[in-house]
Amino acid sequence: MLEKLLHRFLLRRHFWRYATFSEIAELYASKTMRMLAISMAGSFMSIYLFQTGYSVVFIASFWAAYFGLKALISLPVASLIAWIGAKHSILISNILYIPVMVAFALLPVYGPWLLIVVAVLQAISTSLFMIAYNIDFSKVKSATHAGKEIAYMNIVEKVTYGVSPLIGGLLAFLVAPEFVLIVSGVLFALAALPLLATAEPEAPRQKLQFAGFPWHLVRGMGVSQSAYGFDVFTSGNAWSLYVAIFIIGITSSNEVYLVNGLLLSVVVVAAIAASYTYGLLIDRKKGKQLMRVAIIANALTHVSRPFISTPVSVAGLNIANEAATTGYTMSYRRAVYDNADLSGRRTLYLGILEVLGSTGAALSAGVLAILASSFGNEIGLKVFFVVTGLVVLLILTARFPLYRR
Repeated sequence: MLEKLLHRFLLRRHFWRYATFSEIAELYASKTMRMLAISMAGSFMSIYLFQTGYSVVFIASFWAAYFGLKALISLPVASLIAWIGAKHSILISNILYIPVMVAFALLPVYGPWLLIVVAVLQAISTSLFMIAYNIDFSKVKSATHAGKEIAYMNIVEKVTYGVSPLIGGLLAFLVAPEFVLIVSGVLFALAALPLLATAEPEAPRQKLQFAGFPWHLVRGMGVSQSAYGFDVFTSGNAWSLYVAIFIIGITSSNEVYLVNGLLLSVVVVAAIAASYTYGLLIDRKKGKQLMRVAIIANALTHVSRPFISTPVSVAGLNIANEAATTGYTMSYRRAVYDNADLSGRRTLYLGILEVLGSTGAALSAGVLAILASSFGNEIGLKVFFVVTGLVVLLILTARFPLYRR
């Protein structure tokens, strides 16, 4: 049913040049179910670890190790994607995430050694998916309406990200967090089904070719991509953990999951409106200006985080941050897809970006671990948010050929 609705919605808009509408609908349907699975459980993984008895320093160190591993394996993963194809890679990625959810659910019973299983399988799964999905989407987007296409993709993502934490939080509150993890595992299995219907959009059995690669396309955005990864960890794991511990409060009643889900879900309307408006701006050649303004606004929301003290103010800041983050990520992503086209080595280029982004996220988690260890949980997190506000300004250093034309 989801696939039919997406097909009907997209059929009236002739954006994609290389893929059939059926292939686009299947790609969207698969990603939507995957996002539903990830957001239901992913929005409270750090909270779950803290409730289980792990310290903020341990949690941050775990994520630093996870993202570090992800950075190390991203190029080998990109090589695998080139060999077996993007669609098969997404299929394998979804299947690999099922034991991740099961391992997380069994963590209180079997102990922290399961986190090794979680880190390894999740790193492989996420790298496979992110590189493969970006390969598929960057190939099928239109040159003249890419902003609008990214807007629709972003709307699908934001609606899913907005609704699923609420569903996951409600289930965790009414049943148990472990139940949500198992439900997420089932959704990952379902997310694999739409991909079985069509063939690979590109010929498989290819190899990564480093000779002649246009490295200037990476040098122009290497620092900015790492700062992008730094921001992703802060806005997700670190902020949710801070809100859960110091604003909502973590108790054995699991109420924190429901409240956290509600606070994450308030961004849906703002995200939809912002996505469509920003898409139009990008198609009107205003992407560079949008990216600059939105990055500065995003930095200001990070600096404001230490002064937030109530759930209502959390909701307001989440909306402001969503508007800012959507603005810069959409314009940034549009330029990245243009670079992927220019590179002539789409898989290698996107694989390198995954290395840089994961490195930035690992540094972000590592900085949090050091600050929490040095100043304590609350002060450490507050200082960390200010540091992030400064780091994200480095995204302004990005130099894209698209925005020099």
